[in-house]
Amino acid sequence: MRTIDWVDDAIVIIDQTALPETERLIRITTVEDLIAAVQSLAVRGAPALGVAGALGVALAARLYAGDSLRAQVEAIETARPTAVNLARGARRAASRIPEGPDAVLTEALAVRDEEIAASAAMAARGADLITELCGPRPRMLTHCNTGALAAVTVGTALGVVLELHRRGALGDVIASETRPLLQGARLTAWELSRAGVGFRVAVDGAGPFLMARGEVDAVVVGADRICANGDTVNKIGTYAHALGAHRAGIPFLVVAPESTIDRDTPEGAAVPIEDRAGDEVNGAFPAANPAFDVTPHDLITAIVTDRRVIHPQEKW
Repeated sequence: MRTIDWVDDAIVIIDQTALPETERLIRITTVEDLIAAVQSLAVRGAPALGVAGALGVALAARLYAGDSLRAQVEAIETARPTAVNLARGARRAASRIPEGPDAVLTEALAVRDEEIAASAAMAARGADLITELCGPRPRMLTHCNTGALAAVTVGTALGVVLELHRRGALGDVIASETRPLLQGARLTAWELSRAGVGFRVAVDGAGPFLMARGEVDAVVVGADRICANGDTVNKIGTYAHALGAHRAGIPFLVVAPESTIDRDTPEGAAVPIEDRAGDEVNGAFPAANPAFDVTPHDLITAIVTDRRVIHPQEKW
């Protein structure tokens, strides 16, 4: 199942805001609707956002020209500031604008297909590494949602978990709920349930304690941006899990495609962190609601991409 695709001259996505109660498809035919879907998190996850950006430009190229088209491309690029894939996918598709709308669509579909291939490669490479580090049937903790919903098919970090399950080599799975929008408790739980994987949902603050209590063998997460020094930006709460894993002496793995690596950003401190509305947390009082945090590279055991395993403490 492709969770974002191009069908009959429109972008079609699974509405992630409706899950797990309702499985609803949204057909997107305007740039404004695409941007609304991105900002509302109806479509989210770094690889999926890259595809959304590329397909959004393909849609815009059919509707606009000249300065109006350039404005639409910029609006897509900047719809969410933290994940590098959205702007990168949009710019890649936009590079074909001088050749016409069909060429733009061809490039956008290439972005989609490359992300699909990357998911399969990451799942296999990550499962091999986890088995090497932890032995058979590791107990895994994952954060946010990093499955097909975030990556068109298969997934990044959750793809590794599902590959271990497919091999019959998976122990317990803990999915942290991931506040404020509960992408773990809603989306990861939905994907694990569909795959027939046994799991528990843990409240966000419980992760490091569960590690300290010996209930987790490895932590595996995705990334929205990987900086030149290996610092990793991911959903808020990731940093706490990295600290917990470091203290417990267990592997902390980041699984993300090469398209998430941003060599132009030297370190995590240089990344613009999106702050979301406080009413997502509590409408009655002021709230601190950063969508992402930064995990320093020295807390990361390895970064697994579709091409390689990176040890960010070393030169790479």
